[in-house]
Amino acid sequence: MAESSTIEWTDATWNPITGCTMVSAGCSQCYAARLAGGRLREHWSRKGLTEDTPHGPVWNGRLRFNEDWLHQPLRWRRPRRIFVCAHSDLFHEDVNQEWIDRIWTVMLQADHHTYQILTKRPERMKQYVEARFSATGRIPRHIWLGTSAEDQETAVLRIPPLLETPGAVFFVSLEPLLGPIDLHAILPHDAEHSALRETRGQCGYWRESLDWVIVGGESGPRARPMALTWARRLRDQCADAGVPFHFKQWGEWGEWRQLGATSIHWAPDTPGIAWLICDGAPMFSGRGFPTLGADGGYYVRVGRKLAGRELDGRTWDGYPREMT
Repeated sequence: MAESSTIEWTDATWNPITGCTMVSAGCSQCYAARLAGGRLREHWSRKGLTEDTPHGPVWNGRLRFNEDWLHQPLRWRRPRRIFVCAHSDLFHEDVNQEWIDRIWTVMLQADHHTYQILTKRPERMKQYVEARFSATGRIPRHIWLGTSAEDQETAVLRIPPLLETPGAVFFVSLEPLLGPIDLHAILPHDAEHSALRETRGQCGYWRESLDWVIVGGESGPRARPMALTWARRLRDQCADAGVPFHFKQWGEWGEWRQLGATSIHWAPDTPGIAWLICDGAPMFSGRGFPTLGADGGYYVRVGRKLAGRELDGRTWDGYPREMT
């Protein structure tokens, strides 16, 4: 439970449920599982929820309802953005509906906050929201609905059911970004999907269906690089559609020019080994060597802090329009 958070796009995390199950490649380096199986492994909220593997802790499928944390948002007087179930998935297939109902009741009561629900199981979220709000047809605007995806395959599976949900504010988190994603190929355009636009009272381009896009690279000991071209394409598609774009981080790996290097110096006697050079001097005191990325660019593992969160020389901190 955290009244504040270091996650760039939220203010606080709320974990009335902990525990989860891996469902796709984006889960394999889950930071929440590493935390639960690391320094929090003996904490009552995490104990027994992970198992050790040669690649680090992973969720074992057990879930825990944390009664002591359920009513925390009611005691937070200052309004804030709250990431719901940051160390689980509210719509995990084994979360019983009573738990969801109780959590939803708190969100409706403590409506001075904004709640950010992020799930990899948007089909179940759609079913739940449709059943609970069948009378009114739409959930309140202070509850945002989101799904996460790491590549085109998962984006195609998860984004359409999200947009079919009777919500008010929709967002996607494309983190860790492990492959290119083309939003134009997924989201509705103009004359298409008229039923969807009618449901949401909207018209026009896909900016009318999606309110926010978050993009980020992977962190952790076995992190995989994110290609510069993947991040740029998503930023440019958001700009074209007028959708707020939030670049969360590069993660462990950075593209050499984005790191401030002016050249790469290849070691003449050691094939495949190179140094990043900035104004004639080596960078990072020899930490890591450039490796060829999926887009043909060179990437260096320098750690999350040094890699930073600038894309093409600036930060991108877009939020849904009502938050700006």
